[in-house]
Amino acid sequence: MVSTLALLQIFVVLAGSYLIAHDADRTPAPVASPKPNPIPLVTAGPVLAAVGDGALPAKGTLTTRLAAAMGDPALGGSVAGIVLDVTTGATVFDGRSGTPITPASTTKVVTAVTVLASVGPDARLATRVVKGTAPGSIVLVGGGDPTLAGPGTSAAERKDAYPRPASLDQLASRTAKALKAAGVTSADLSYDASLFGGPRTAPGWKPTYIPEGSVAPVSALMIDEGRAANGARVPDPAQTAAGAFAALLRKNGVKVGRDVGPGRAPAAAQELARVESGPVYALVERMLTHSDNDLAEALARQAAVKEGQPHTFEGVAATVRRVLTRLGVAEGVEVHDGSGLSTRNRITPGGLARILALAASPAHPGLHSLISGLPVAGFTGTLHNRYGRSGSAAGAGLVRAKTGTLNGVNTLAGIAYTSEGRLLTFAFMADQVADPTQAIAALDKMATIVSQS
Repeated sequence: MVSTLALLQIFVVLAGSYLIAHDADRTPAPVASPKPNPIPLVTAGPVLAAVGDGALPAKGTLTTRLAAAMGDPALGGSVAGIVLDVTTGATVFDGRSGTPITPASTTKVVTAVTVLASVGPDARLATRVVKGTAPGSIVLVGGGDPTLAGPGTSAAERKDAYPRPASLDQLASRTAKALKAAGVTSADLSYDASLFGGPRTAPGWKPTYIPEGSVAPVSALMIDEGRAANGARVPDPAQTAAGAFAALLRKNGVKVGRDVGPGRAPAAAQELARVESGPVYALVERMLTHSDNDLAEALARQAAVKEGQPHTFEGVAATVRRVLTRLGVAEGVEVHDGSGLSTRNRITPGGLARILALAASPAHPGLHSLISGLPVAGFTGTLHNRYGRSGSAAGAGLVRAKTGTLNGVNTLAGIAYTSEGRLLTFAFMADQVADPTQAIAALDKMATIVSQS
């Protein structure tokens, strides 16, 4: 068993040594979804492989150590946590686990399980061009894929990205080819972003989120996650994407008028061209690894579409309740967005740990990319520059967890094998934090205690 654990640790350490990623949650303020560097992800296979039916850690010892760590003054006066056994569902440690806490980006764990269970891991998001109602008119139809690469993204960047994004250049090339085959060299272009409705910002979002770059206005049509060339978020992602598409059509020999505005695709319109995103399971991995706010909002909306709910923030909230109830893990979860930027979200540590246990279970293979998308302590994603302190260094390569950070909020929820080979899930949350740097150190220490129990 010891040798098996050693091999598992060596695998993760070696895999992590060449992974490059951004830390989307390391500052006390809400941070931008970074433009992800291309990274190979540590997949669910080795992480979920059976290490052995080891004994559960002694409750008394674990409780003593975790209770002491949770008492760190850096965590403030509102802190709670839990540790669960994946195999039996038994609670190994309970530190006020039923307390609703502002979850920040650990909300993305909820979004991940919702979209995987509803839309499915193999679905893809399509951006299409269809014929319009008037002769010579075409409509660019957004399918809710924020990873769609614009003309500013090089072919090499697209090739190396995970998952490889669809390309607006390719869509324009295919559209031009279809038009020319029909003898059309001039077209009136409009765009349809109606798949997502309602307000473009969620209840509980601060007005600074978009200007500071934390997230783009939610839209069913965007390129490069709503970023301009300088990295700033554009005020109207759909208009920007349509303008770029018009320029690409002209480059491909199709004349397009300067007046490109919003419209609606006719029902059962003839499709001229399409491009598709990577599969949902890979999008979920990307969302979790990089704490990608834009992708989280888009995936939450996709679940609302699938469930027949309004394609709005209210519809997302209703969808999450419906899907989690179906899965039996709705207790302790209240969300108002998909990314966790909303300060109105409340989730209990018990709610997060139960969702993670469900996703790690062999009975739910379609949910496993929630686990494989979790950052690896000390190596990938939002944990790449953590677990270097004396209290947490032993957890590097062994802990996988989703981070969460807002002003005054630090959370951590994930999985770890014990020294006896028992797979546990955990969630540690604090939302009255005065010193985020020390709070993060305390959370990492607790996760390390779990991995060493």
